[in-house]
Amino acid sequence: MRAVVCSVAVGLVAQAALALEPFSVRDIRVEGLQRVEAGTIFASLPVRVGDTYTDDKAAASIRALFGLGLFKDVRIEAANGVLVVIVEERPTIADVDFVGAKEFDKDVLKKALREIGLTDGRPFDKALVDRAEQELKRQYINKSMYAAEVVTTVTPIERNRVNVSFSVTEGDTAKISAIKIVGNTAFSESTLRGLFDSDTGSWLSWYTKSNRYSRTKLNADIETLRSYYLARGYLEFKVDSTQVAISPNKQDIEITINITEGDRFVVSGIKLVGNYLGKEDEFQSLITIKAGEAYNATEVAQTTKAFTDYFGNFGFAFARAEARTDIDRTTNRVAVTLVADPSRRVYVRRINLAGNDRTRDEVIRREFRQLEAAWYDGEKIRQSRNRVDRLGYFTNVGIETQEVSGSPDQVDLNVTVAEKPTGSISLGAGLSSADGLGLSFGFKQENAFGSGNSLGMEVNTSKANRTIVFSTTNPYFTEDGVSRAIDVYQRTSRPYDDVDTYAIETTGAAIRFGVPFTDSDTVYLGIGADRTRIIPGTLLPTVYQDFANEFGYSSTALPLSIGWSRDTRDSALVPSTGKVIRASGEWSVGGDLRYARGTAQYQQYFPISRKVTAAFSSDISLGAGTNGLSYPVFKNYYSGGLGSVRGFEQGSLTTAAQRAGGLTATGGTKKITFNGELLAPLPGGGNDRTLRVYGFVDAGGIYGADESIQLADMRSSFGVGISWISPVGPLRLAFARPITKFDGDKIQGIQFQIGTTF
Repeated sequence: MRAVVCSVAVGLVAQAALALEPFSVRDIRVEGLQRVEAGTIFASLPVRVGDTYTDDKAAASIRALFGLGLFKDVRIEAANGVLVVIVEERPTIADVDFVGAKEFDKDVLKKALREIGLTDGRPFDKALVDRAEQELKRQYINKSMYAAEVVTTVTPIERNRVNVSFSVTEGDTAKISAIKIVGNTAFSESTLRGLFDSDTGSWLSWYTKSNRYSRTKLNADIETLRSYYLARGYLEFKVDSTQVAISPNKQDIEITINITEGDRFVVSGIKLVGNYLGKEDEFQSLITIKAGEAYNATEVAQTTKAFTDYFGNFGFAFARAEARTDIDRTTNRVAVTLVADPSRRVYVRRINLAGNDRTRDEVIRREFRQLEAAWYDGEKIRQSRNRVDRLGYFTNVGIETQEVSGSPDQVDLNVTVAEKPTGSISLGAGLSSADGLGLSFGFKQENAFGSGNSLGMEVNTSKANRTIVFSTTNPYFTEDGVSRAIDVYQRTSRPYDDVDTYAIETTGAAIRFGVPFTDSDTVYLGIGADRTRIIPGTLLPTVYQDFANEFGYSSTALPLSIGWSRDTRDSALVPSTGKVIRASGEWSVGGDLRYARGTAQYQQYFPISRKVTAAFSSDISLGAGTNGLSYPVFKNYYSGGLGSVRGFEQGSLTTAAQRAGGLTATGGTKKITFNGELLAPLPGGGNDRTLRVYGFVDAGGIYGADESIQLADMRSSFGVGISWISPVGPLRLAFARPITKFDGDKIQGIQFQIGTTF
């Protein structure tokens, strides 16, 4: 007869009801197994055949088996020297399903539960299910869906299995109904609320989600509020409390922020204390704090950072700089003492790269100006980081300094990048009553095969201009950073739909080298060859017939090119400050044609406020024949449309002579364009810089070889537009109306351009 030695309920280990004298274990037998292998039991038991049985070992055995998480009941019995382990397995999860979950994708939810052990084929654990249910509720709360309810249903099925179903009643999203700031006197409540990304909603809230409560977003808004006061002299500003109240129906949220502004303090003086390497004058020039003005915490932080950065230029990677304040509350003045300690000088042992799964290491390393085994140089490290970022291959580039254990004079630089898609497809279109819809298509891979080289193709299917261009660029054709670009193109211009009309066909190729002189300045040198053919037909303009009479219907050119560019913008997609300057020239030295042409472009961005940016750009282009020959008409400049004067059809502007003779637009030898824009976040869009509205004024003109540039001959337009860095790529939409126009001008009131990444 068996004696029950130990019986354990789930989660508890009980002592033997009937204590037995220790005995030698002759055999061990397992009963109740369905899916679990017997070897799993034997491997977990602390008792082996031949061991001496004790009650302590039995208790330890039960604890070990419950620790596997596979059983909901375990018993141990003894009979004639045989230990019998009796188990009851937990049910196995056959399926996990979600009902009513619309806010989240089911596959994403299943993956999240799989990570915590709740998935098909795993043992069912009620505690794990409860944890999953609470996690689902938390995820809904993070999306301001406080009314969401989750009910778990466990359905037993055959072969000791269960189906687990989470039934979700999502309810409506809770909205912020009010944001109150209590205690403010220096600034109006509307001004302070305007600093927040959170708001009570607008017509665009469906996109911005700005009226959805988020604790993280509220904390960021409070820090913005704190920075606003500290930057205006309120040195003792503090947030006393923040209350978030939700309505009984869990649909409305009211936020109340209680603040104490304190007094406004003025800087009475600034002094330096510490070791400044004998370069006090240089450090003095870095101070942006001004005596006699309100204490500005932002300027203080900028100054201390500038100090540590400047120390870094001399190899002091661990320099410390802090600002100490001596407050005089009787006069509301504060003295600022800048204390600096350069610490020790170090050099860089290694530069380690991480995150570049596709991009080759050499593509990143060749942008570095900080070298391994060289003294640490903060300025070179910043230049290196910016150069890697400007490649455009990564969404984020970070560099961290890590001390080398046991070597106080050495550091490693850990470079972490997050790659982004570098292929792009661009689409462009224009809509006019005369010619309908014209489309353009472009494909480009900026980082082909992770090599840093680019491959591209452009196609234009408009009625007037059909283009196909293949291009490739190697940014490091030489180890010194000289780039090489190759273009092969074929362009056909057929202004009319009639199959018998004339056409201009240009086929050519060019190679260009870019020589970097500084980190922001590059000079370009190139040579090309092209062949242009005038295909005779009806409606051939006189200027083309005159050209054919001089050079023939087919002509060749061998142009040399030179250019220079400088780009100091803070962002390529949404710039708010900086400028772009470009100058380029072309001179044909061989073939049938002799000419020279050049273009100068200038763009400047001015931050009007934290949200509003003003932009100005200008473009002047000139061309002329050389060696006593006429300027080739098909090298003319064109104006009108996106990139020049919006509101007019692309390339449709005519010269004074063309208008006087009732001729179509065949371009001119001179072009001038001016553009002004004022950009701001879309009303209701908060501070989202990826979605902006802009107003613009454009002016431009096109002029023939015998015409002087006259402002009276310029067209102009005004309008509004939307700029959106959308999920499918950058988009610009413009609605334009002419201010100055001439009879026969082709008006195009709606124009847009969009690109997508893959």
